[in-house]
Amino acid sequence: MHDGDTLRRFIFERFPVRGYIVHLDASWRALIEHHDYPPVVRETLGQAAAATLLLGATIKFDGLLTLQLQGPGPMHLLVVQASHRHAVRGVARWRGEVADPALEALTGGGQVTVTVENADRSSRYQGIVPLTGARLAECFEDYFARSEQLPTRLWLVATEERAVGLLLQRLPSGAGASTEELAHSVAEGDEDWNRVRLLAATLSAAELATLPAEELLHRLFHEEDVRLFEPDPVYFQCTCSRERVSGILRSLGEREVRELLAERGNVEVRCEFCNRAWQYDAVDVEGLFVEGETVSTPRALQ
Repeated sequence: MHDGDTLRRFIFERFPVRGYIVHLDASWRALIEHHDYPPVVRETLGQAAAATLLLGATIKFDGLLTLQLQGPGPMHLLVVQASHRHAVRGVARWRGEVADPALEALTGGGQVTVTVENADRSSRYQGIVPLTGARLAECFEDYFARSEQLPTRLWLVATEERAVGLLLQRLPSGAGASTEELAHSVAEGDEDWNRVRLLAATLSAAELATLPAEELLHRLFHEEDVRLFEPDPVYFQCTCSRERVSGILRSLGEREVRELLAERGNVEVRCEFCNRAWQYDAVDVEGLFVEGETVSTPRALQ
C-alpha cells in the first residue's frame, strides 16, 4: 500500500546519515484542485511542496516555513508554506507559454527565499540563494550547502495525482574525538556517505512516485542497517477566514473599500491558495468600519 500523505524519517544505524521520505496524495490534489496549472508549472509546484516539507523536517521550529521562488521568467512566482505540524499549501503564478521544464528557463533565474518564523513571532530566519541548476532538487541542495553546511541530496517527483520527495543528509561525525580519531571518523563517514548517495542515485522517477517507503528503502539499501520511523501525517490546510479577510479590507482603508463597493455592488476577496471567495455587501462593509474597530493585518498560516 502506498504511503499516502505521510512524512517518514529514517536513519542508518552504523553511520551518520539520515533521511526523510514524504508522500502527498489527497493533500496534493487538494492543493491544486481549484487551479488550472500548465503541466510544467504543476510539476514544479508539486516538487516544491515536497521539498518544503522535507526542509521543514530537518530543522526545529514551531510556526511557519515559507518557500518563495521569484524570477523574471514565465513562472514568475511560486510560494509554498508548511507548518511544523506538516500542514501545507501553495500557489504558483505564470504568464504566457510555459513549456520548457528546465528551472532556469521556467523562472528566468531569480532567487529562492526560505523564511522560518515562530508562531509567536519571537524569532525569524531568512535565507536567500540564487535559482541555479536545471532541477529544483539541485537548487535545494545548493541551499543546504550554503545555509546548513551539510551535504544533502534530494530526489523529487510530481504528477497530477501525487508529489513525492526523498532527502538524504550527511551528519557531522566524531564529536568529542581526538584529532587523529576525528580524521579517521570523518574519512569513514565520507566513504559511507558516498556509498549511500550512489545507491540512491539508481532510483528512477517512476520508483520514487510509486514505491511505499519500506519497499523503496529495501530496494536501495537492503544491505544496510536502516531504521524507518513511524509516519507523521501531512495535510492540506488553508487558514483563510472571514476574520482574516476583514483584517485585509480594513488595512486597505475605508475610502478604498467603499469605492469598490460603489463600483461593483459588493466586495469580493478570493484566497489565492484555496480559491475561496469571500463576499461583502453594503451591510458587511458598514460593519467593517464601526467606531472603535482596529486595523489589523492577518497572518498567512498558523
